[in-house]
Amino acid sequence: MVVSRRFAMAGAAALPFAATAVVRGARAAGAVTVRINPGKALATLPPDYMGLGFEISSVAVPGLLSAHNRTYVRLVEKLGRQGVIRIGGNTSDFSRYDAHGTAVSAPKATVVTEANLRELKTFVDAIGWKLIWGLNLGDNRLDNAVEEARAVATIMGDRLLALEIGNEPDLFGRAGHRSADYNYDAWLRDYRRTKQAVRAVLPRAPFAGPDLAGAADWMTRFAKDESDIVLLTAHHYITGQANPAATIDTMLAPNPKYDAVLARFQQAADGAKKPWRMCETASFSGGGRQGVSDTFAAALWALDYLFVLAEHGCAGVNMETGVNHLGWISHYTPIGDDGHGNYSAAPEYYGLLAFNQMPKGDVLAVDCQGNGQPGGIDLTAHAVRAGNEICVALINKDQHQDAEVALATGGAVRVSRIMGLSADSVTAAEGMTLAGAAVGSDGRWSGRPTRIRAAADDAAQLHIPATSATLVWLET
Repeated sequence: MVVSRRFAMAGAAALPFAATAVVRGARAAGAVTVRINPGKALATLPPDYMGLGFEISSVAVPGLLSAHNRTYVRLVEKLGRQGVIRIGGNTSDFSRYDAHGTAVSAPKATVVTEANLRELKTFVDAIGWKLIWGLNLGDNRLDNAVEEARAVATIMGDRLLALEIGNEPDLFGRAGHRSADYNYDAWLRDYRRTKQAVRAVLPRAPFAGPDLAGAADWMTRFAKDESDIVLLTAHHYITGQANPAATIDTMLAPNPKYDAVLARFQQAADGAKKPWRMCETASFSGGGRQGVSDTFAAALWALDYLFVLAEHGCAGVNMETGVNHLGWISHYTPIGDDGHGNYSAAPEYYGLLAFNQMPKGDVLAVDCQGNGQPGGIDLTAHAVRAGNEICVALINKDQHQDAEVALATGGAVRVSRIMGLSADSVTAAEGMTLAGAAVGSDGRWSGRPTRIRAAADDAAQLHIPATSATLVWLET
C-alpha cells in the first residue's frame, strides 16, 4: 500500500478534505522507518484525557465560562465529549470567596461569588466535563477556604472531580506566601489542616495534589504519605517566556531530560495505585512568547506533547487557557479571546483538535528510526489501538526536511483513512487547517478524514511535508 505525495496532491483537487492541504516548494526529503508494536501497550488513553486550565480570575469574568457563551462551548466540545476543566493558577492563592459580594477579576485581588459558581456550573454541564478546583492556601484564611469548598461542592455536585490545596506550593517561599525555608513537610501540615477542616463540613470531599511546579520529589513523597486522594497532580512548562531559549527551535526539539521526571511521576502513581494528571501546562510560563507560542509550531508541539505524556501513564492534561496570572490573554492560549466577546481557535487549538480525532484505547509502543540521530529528521510517531484499527500520528517537526515514512506493524496493514494538519509555515499565526478545514468564527469545524481504498501490504509509504502532521488509520 502506497500513500504518496502524488496521491495527496491529486486528492486535493478531487476530495474536499485532502491529507495534505499545503503545497510547498521542493525540498530535501529523508527516510524514516516507523514500526508499531501492536502487542505492547504502554498505557490506556482515558475518555477524559483532554483538559483545559483556567486562572480562577477567569471565573469572575461575567459571561465567559457560561452555557450562554455558545462559541466558547462549541470550541470546547470539539475537544472531547469528556474532559476536565481545572480552575486554579497563581491567582487562586490571592483570591477570596464572597458569596453575595461583587465579582472582581484581577491578578492579586480576584473575588468569586456564588453567582460566578452557578454560571460556571452551566458551562461544565453544557460541555459535559468534570472540574478540578484549587483552594487558596497562600493567605492561610482557613475559614474562607472552607466556605469556598462548601459552595463549590454544593453547586458543582457530581461535576466536581477534586479539590486542590494551594497552587504550586513548592514555590510558596519564592512567591512570598511563606518564608523562604517553606518545604514539603510544612506544606503537608498545611494541606492536612485544610483538608481536615473541609472534611468536617464535607465528609466526602475528594482531594488531589500536590499540584507541584517542579519539585518532582514532592510527587513521590505525597503519593506515599496521602492515600486519601483521587488524583496526583503536577505542572510543567518548557522554560520561562523571558528566557532567550524560548524559541520555536526549543519548542519543537525533543526534550529527553524531562522523560526522567515523567518516569518518576508514573512510578509514584503506580506505587500509590492512583492516576496522575498534568493539570497545568503550556509551552513557556509567564504567558508564553509572542511569535512562538502563538504560531503553528505550537500546534505541532501540543499534538506531540499530549502523546508523550500519555506514553508515561498520564491520565489527563490541562492546557492553560485564556487570561493569565498577569491579567492578559496568554500567547499560548488554545482559545483566542479579544476581550470583546469574540473567541477563536488559536494555533495551539489545532493540535488539541487533531489529538481528539484519535480513538480512546491502548497507547502502543512505537520505534521511530531516523529521529534524534545525527542528520536525522525530527519526526515523531505515536499510535493508539481501538478494536481492529490503529490510528497513527506522524508529526514532522523538522523545519527543513520532508519525510518519506515507511509505516509497519509486523503484519499486513491497510490504510483506510488519512487526515492532515498544516499551515503555510511553522511561524503562521493563522490559516491552520485540519483535514483541509479551518475552525470557523462560530466555533464550528467540518473536517473529516479522507477515506482510502487500497490493498493490504506489509508497510505503508507516506510523504509527510516538513512542519506538518498526518493522522493515519490502519486496519490490521
